[in-house]
Amino acid sequence: MIDQTEMLQCGDVPVVDTFAEAFSVRAARLIVTAASAAWANTAATEFCGFATSVIACDLETAVERVLAAEETPDGRPGVSLLAFAFDRKSLGEALTRRVGQCILTCPTTACYDGLPDVDRDDRVPVGAQLRFFGDGFQFAKKIGRQRLWRIPTMDGEFTCEDKFGTVKGVAGGNLILCGETQSQTLQAAEAAVAAIRQLPNVILPFPGGIVRSGSKVGSRYKQVKASTNDAYCPTLRGITESALPAGANAVYELVIDGLTESDVHAAMKAGLQAAVTLPGLLQVTAGNYGGKLGKHHLHLREMIAN
Repeated sequence: MIDQTEMLQCGDVPVVDTFAEAFSVRAARLIVTAASAAWANTAATEFCGFATSVIACDLETAVERVLAAEETPDGRPGVSLLAFAFDRKSLGEALTRRVGQCILTCPTTACYDGLPDVDRDDRVPVGAQLRFFGDGFQFAKKIGRQRLWRIPTMDGEFTCEDKFGTVKGVAGGNLILCGETQSQTLQAAEAAVAAIRQLPNVILPFPGGIVRSGSKVGSRYKQVKASTNDAYCPTLRGITESALPAGANAVYELVIDGLTESDVHAAMKAGLQAAVTLPGLLQVTAGNYGGKLGKHHLHLREMIAN
């Protein structure tokens, strides 16, 4: 059990005086548009499949926000996606695969770079690769500094930006919510997700923004890189070294990726302050590895004050 002298307080909920340990990654923003908001959302949903954690996925991605027609390059409904990977090369390769398989294939869509001001050396080819699907019938169009490829499809054309900007990002910000019941803890986590999704420049890559299967580094099985975080598993209380507060029977984690450390900090603060307003929440903490994983240390004590 955690020593209660290490506790802070946010509202009526104890908060462990600890920090979330995040690490540096490479980030891109994609603007996906379609003839309707429904089709833009369908393309985004397909693109974001199997993209929760770089432990096992080629990238981490999710919808940043829904865009009105007046906010998009072609005046159609759209969504903004943020995508994160360990480095520029792997990010570019993942974007090309996912845009090609999930957005190019989706009726009426187009895909644009959401970071147009990035220097040429920090850009990755996406449309420049997918153009070959046009089998020689594709053609380029340049509007100012923007180079677009128009690839013929069976319902017209797929428009895609030639190259997409990438910037340094931050991944792995997190909150761990411990509650009295599964229902109460999930409601607190849902409130935190709703608050975080109001903010720009951040995403929650896990299903519905919430992780039930929090992990620790390593395993008793040599081939496994990460395994269940047994210290927070209620069913293992009594047979492992538990970090659960008394009365806790459910734990949910929120993992946050953002374009900057301050973006992730703001999201963690919003999530924390929303979660503690719900009944049944017994403790809020965060996951870290003693500073060995990443250079970004986001302290919960800094998120309690308004």
